[in-house]
Amino acid sequence: MQLPRTPSLRLDGRCALVLGAGRGIGAAIAAALAQAGAEVVLAARSAPELQALADALHAEGGRARLCVLDACDTAALDAAIAALPRLDVLVNSAGTNRPSAIVDLRDEDLDAVLALNVRTALTASRAAARRMVADGRGGSIIHVSSQMGHVGGPRRAVYCATKHAMEGMSKALALELGAHGIRVNTLCPTFVRTAMTEPMFEDAAFLRWVLERIAIGRLATVEDLMGPAVFLASDASAMVTGSALMVDGGWTAA
Repeated sequence: MQLPRTPSLRLDGRCALVLGAGRGIGAAIAAALAQAGAEVVLAARSAPELQALADALHAEGGRARLCVLDACDTAALDAAIAALPRLDVLVNSAGTNRPSAIVDLRDEDLDAVLALNVRTALTASRAAARRMVADGRGGSIIHVSSQMGHVGGPRRAVYCATKHAMEGMSKALALELGAHGIRVNTLCPTFVRTAMTEPMFEDAAFLRWVLERIAIGRLATVEDLMGPAVFLASDASAMVTGSALMVDGGWTAA
């Protein structure tokens, strides 16, 4: 009997662009893709953070280079993608949140969150799709969404709106781009412990509220997202598109 072979999780020979790679989830996903063999293009606004990450990846034999830009700058993003030797994977982990009660919501906060979480997701997808279609090799587009793209949360009306939009956008793009061999999926974490989110968890009542809703009983770490990201980028998920991979510890199971 000849057994079927598990498709590879390796990414050797592929190029992955990671938006929001400077810190937190984006940096961890960039490390995961590099450790799986991809050449990783690290994109964010902060050159020192990107350089530190690139140096760490180079030290362990990874391939990485810097792309200093503001993901909201459509012209800069288009030019950066056009200049790549190839593009096989786009990871959009650029995002923001400005929690607010709806009665206190400021227009400037609404505009900032919509611009980065929705408009940039669309413009990045457009640029990546154009490149991948032209190259004719297919590819994988991964948007870091959230469990809040599937449920609601107090003081998160704008954030939930943007992540629900991202989920719908990704499903539509999966249908549109599937014929070109381009897969589009979302990665949906629960609350992740990072330097940016750590101050939130100093509020004991908020931390208790969060942990009561996670069946596994703990906050996520960036390492929890690394394997799922490699899966979505690799041939192991060749038949997965238009899907949301929940990394929420069971939050949305209720």
